[in-house]
Amino acid sequence: MTKEQLAYLERRLTDERSRISEILRRFQADAEQDEARDQSGDVSGIPTHPADLGTDQQQREVDDAVARREAATLAEIDGALERLYRDPAHFGLDEQTGEPIPFARLDLIPWARTNVAGGASAAAARAASDAERRV
Repeated sequence: MTKEQLAYLERRLTDERSRISEILRRFQADAEQDEARDQSGDVSGIPTHPADLGTDQQQREVDDAVARREAATLAEIDGALERLYRDPAHFGLDEQTGEPIPFARLDLIPWARTNVAGGASAAAARAASDAERRV
């Protein structure tokens, strides 16, 4: 991979890291605001219809799921940046096969650890091997 491609991927990773960090900050601020309103006894946030309670709970659950997914993605991005800084010559190589991950895939998902085809074939090979051992 060229130095220009590595620099481009570093920018993509840091941009995505900033974007996701901002999303997580907003989730945290909203949660803190809701908690402060609950502790203060402010009834203006209480729905006037019982069905709204279920809608509010569902929205909290969706928000929590999104926040968990974004936090996991942030951890993957941090790992990719660490790999990039630690060993740039090996960045972009499939962790399972050692083959280069296509730049087009890294452009879409710069924290990718495997080539889709390589990861799928390695998983298929492991499954076949496991099946043979059981026979």
